[in-house]
Amino acid sequence: MSRAPNYEFQEWWNKQRDKDLELLPQPSSDNPLNSTSFLSVQISSDPTVDKGRSRSARQLSWLCLLRFQHIAASIASLTTAFLSLLRTANRRISSPDSAADSSSSRLYRAIKAFLVVVLLLLSIELVAYFKGWHFRPPSVASATEVLGMVGFVYANWLDIRANYLAPPLQSLTNVCIVLFLIQSVDRIALILGCFWIKFRRLRPVAPMEYAADAENANADYYPMVLVQIPMCNEREVYQQSIAAVCIQDWPKERMLVQVLDDSDDLDVQLLIKAEVQKWQQRGVRILYRHRLIRTGYKAGNLKSAMSCDYVKDYEFVAIFDADFQPGPDFLKKTIPYFKGNDDLALVQTRWSFVNKDENLLTRLQNVNLSFHFEVEQQVNGMFINFFGFNGTAGVWRIKALEECGGWLERTTVEDMDIAVRAHLCGWKFIYLNDVKCLCELPESYEAYKKQQHRWHSGPMQLFRLCFVDILRSKVSLAKKANLIFLFFLLRKLILPFYSFTLFCIILPMTMFMPEAQLPSWVVCYVPGIMSILNILPAPRSFPFIVPYLLFENTMSVTKFNAMISGLFRFGSSYEWIVTKKLGRSSETDLVAFEKESDPLMENISLLRSSSDSGLEELNKLEMSKKTGKSRRNRLYRKELALAFILLTASVRSLLSAQGIHFYFLLFQGVSFLVVGLDLIGEQVS
Repeated sequence: MSRAPNYEFQEWWNKQRDKDLELLPQPSSDNPLNSTSFLSVQISSDPTVDKGRSRSARQLSWLCLLRFQHIAASIASLTTAFLSLLRTANRRISSPDSAADSSSSRLYRAIKAFLVVVLLLLSIELVAYFKGWHFRPPSVASATEVLGMVGFVYANWLDIRANYLAPPLQSLTNVCIVLFLIQSVDRIALILGCFWIKFRRLRPVAPMEYAADAENANADYYPMVLVQIPMCNEREVYQQSIAAVCIQDWPKERMLVQVLDDSDDLDVQLLIKAEVQKWQQRGVRILYRHRLIRTGYKAGNLKSAMSCDYVKDYEFVAIFDADFQPGPDFLKKTIPYFKGNDDLALVQTRWSFVNKDENLLTRLQNVNLSFHFEVEQQVNGMFINFFGFNGTAGVWRIKALEECGGWLERTTVEDMDIAVRAHLCGWKFIYLNDVKCLCELPESYEAYKKQQHRWHSGPMQLFRLCFVDILRSKVSLAKKANLIFLFFLLRKLILPFYSFTLFCIILPMTMFMPEAQLPSWVVCYVPGIMSILNILPAPRSFPFIVPYLLFENTMSVTKFNAMISGLFRFGSSYEWIVTKKLGRSSETDLVAFEKESDPLMENISLLRSSSDSGLEELNKLEMSKKTGKSRRNRLYRKELALAFILLTASVRSLLSAQGIHFYFLLFQGVSFLVVGLDLIGEQVS
């Protein structure tokens, strides 16, 4: 159907054309050419046209040369960047590994072999896909005659896969799914217990309270408290930890501070000694202890300090790691719970993090630890009277420590060890969720990975050593079951086992062996629900729920490796590396500490804390803080190998159009790649 002519537009166009013709210069009477010929002559006779055309031809050749020069410069720049990338990668790869991260480790060799197998399987599936065999898989009987040798090999692979490989893989998948569901039920039970505590407003109640002004109160009313600060080369945080302890609102004559320095750096030793002398001159009873032989790490340090003769005069001991900053009223809020509770051994407080919003890594750690303190420890402390000691920010009854055998050096989790032995001896614990102690989270992935390796290998060492003791103990059968099945097996062994096996091994393998299936609700829905439950204690972290889920699966390789190392006593299980601290809050907190410590100086005539030469020496040492050993980002081989495995499996999933599995494998592979390239957390040169 033709369109009707628009007469209004035609009339407007004619008027505009007439106006334009009126504006053109009219030919004079001397020139008989009409306007049209005038225009044509002017255009055709313009000498600049030919001249411009000739110049454009020459410019075109110069432009081509310039383009080639730019291309050559770009290639040279890309080559330089590629070589720089290779040098950076080589530098990161050649960085000294810990025993757990060594390229010769058993797990890394197994992952490399698995990667080779996955790449081989993907190549087979690609050949079959482009030949169209995915629509109608060939059979062994007809493959040789119709499809040739390649088809015969593929048909035999399909037969072996369906009859011999898929059934055991499906059985392992079912076992992991059952373990996954059991652990999910345990997590839901903990959440319900936490909701019940919040709903009923349950909390421990102290039988007494101390006066607001401890200095003017009767000193005999306050028990003798020993405060210990174990540290080792804590250059960045020693000042804030010592200052926070020294300003405790507690009678000075009823408190003794032990700075337990295991540093092997002479400069750090001198700095800590000077800090101790400064507080000694301010009237604080504080001692500096240094061991010549650092045996047993932190456990050996604490054991050595408890062997002093004067310890028998003290009733309680409070322990703070070097990056912890207790509030001035910490002892007043914890010691009262021991009054009248002669069977109470430990009062544990909650950790609060000064750098939880520093980067993505610290935000994800805050989610995990918030659930640990808000849910796990609070529920276990309220309903079972037992939880693992966190190694710091807690107060012990010295009698309980001595009765259960004191500090032992047999594992890298001496805090959990002493807690389990005290529980088996019949002592009770109290967890205070309302009392918080500031501390610092690891900001680099390297420091966090080493910390997690120690935290997950140590419990397996301890379980292997104390399993028989648990069975022989006189505690009730319910407490034995809680220790063996919940505390150790479910939360320390089964969790890292199924997490790594299910999402890093079984899921990729089911893409190449579709006869074994992993349901979508196991891959996506249940983990999503569990992530929501885990993030409830830290509601501000809800925007990071997807990175949290992916990062937890990424950390499963480290936790699984640590669990296996501790269980079978591999060399890396006894590796102890002090978690690197940065002292993010040291400057601002020290200003507050100095202000709060002013009352300590009112009745003390202070001389200079050190001589002029001593001050000059300290200034030099303080300047040396900025010239320490440079740290570098690294490449993590196991994470990178698993990234390629998952991305390869995602390609196979894309060929078979498995939607939810493809997206999970893709995003999980990218997560492993980001972590393997050390792009999460603090970035250093």
